Amino acid sequence: MKVIKYGKYIGEPADAVDLDELMKRLGDFLLQSGFESQFYGLSELDASRSIEALREAILRALQEGDLFPEDAMSDELREMLQDPGALNNEEIRDLIDKLVERMAQEGFINPQQPPQVTPPPENTPGGHLGRPQDTNTEARFEITDKAIDFLGFKTLQDLLGSLGRSSFGRHDTRDLSTGVESGGISRPYEFGDVLNLDISETLSNAIRREGVKVPLQMEYRDLMVHQCEYHSSCATVLLLDCSHSMILYGEDRFTPAKRVAMALSHLIRTQYPGDTLSLVLFHDSAEEVPLGQLARVQVGPYYTNTREGLRMAQRILLRQRKDMRQIVMITDGKPSALTLDDGRIYKNAFGLDPFVVGETLEEVNKCKRAGIMINTFMLATDYSLVQFVQKITQMCKGKAYFTTPYNLGRYLLMDYMQRKTKTIH
Repeated sequence: MKVIKYGKYIGEPADAVDLDELMKRLGDFLLQSGFESQFYGLSELDASRSIEALREAILRALQEGDLFPEDAMSDELREMLQDPGALNNEEIRDLIDKLVERMAQEGFINPQQPPQVTPPPENTPGGHLGRPQDTNTEARFEITDKAIDFLGFKTLQDLLGSLGRSSFGRHDTRDLSTGVESGGISRPYEFGDVLNLDISETLSNAIRREGVKVPLQMEYRDLMVHQCEYHSSCATVLLLDCSHSMILYGEDRFTPAKRVAMALSHLIRTQYPGDTLSLVLFHDSAEEVPLGQLARVQVGPYYTNTREGLRMAQRILLRQRKDMRQIVMITDGKPSALTLDDGRIYKNAFGLDPFVVGETLEEVNKCKRAGIMINTFMLATDYSLVQFVQKITQMCKGKAYFTTPYNLGRYLLMDYMQRKTKTIH
């Protein structure tokens, strides 16, 4: 008699890994901004990633632990992961490849197959022996919009958790307007108000005037409407410094700045749908970048043309019809470049050039006249920059924060969510 034995199904180790947690730990690798290229010779302008580099990043994440449930990781697997040559182990490499496949299936990455290279013929038309040329056929990948949105959400979640709050709504002010949610005593209806009638007060006015009778004659002056809290709308331009100093001196300042920008974008889209956010990168010149491309941008060997960034930010904000218009500038250095009238770039990286500083402050003054507030987040504490930043703050009645990459997010989000209560009166 044929006997069939059943055993307990043991899934693949790769299926037990928390993919969301893995993506969170890979955030710095996926968002790297050129800092690693200083040490490994990678191209600073190449936004794509190699699959082999991704394998190494996943291995580091697995070695940190806590990605596997306690009952899903054997002692043997733990020993293999801690082996210095783990990536050469066939089982470990197979595990990592399955995780890469899961990431692709979930839509976090988009693998790209290497190009197919046809070997040259033995003889060229000129009769010379053809030799194959070295061609980079390494498989690569790019992160998707879903991955960018996920990383922005996780960063925002972490930042809001550190603030001790779980959710935020619209921006409150001390003004009252007519609307749906009652926020104060009712008042007489005026032409143009939302017809959110206070029925009790309206009927009381008519009864006081006409007495209790049926039918009750109502007049225009009897109408009373509820007042609700006025919620302001805001147009924001995030002015992000991508000069080379953002990755110098042994510290990557640009990747944390990108993380905060992605979190701010997610916050505005989900909690403040009436607000707008635009992104401008400034270096030798300035350029507006779609928010969807933020995770892919990197720093370059550039100077700091702050004036050109302010000019572009003004052009964007002056097109917006919002209660508030503001510039949030994240930088770590002094202005060191200027675009001249003929299009040439004037550069001086030594000290605070009076010509560059003067022209930059004149652009700040234009922002002030246009009613645009500038809030500056300085990722450096150089004494020579303090006075310059304070001057910007005084001119535009904004705020200045001398912060670090580690607490930038907390300061920026708190500033964004609280400042509007003090602006519209």
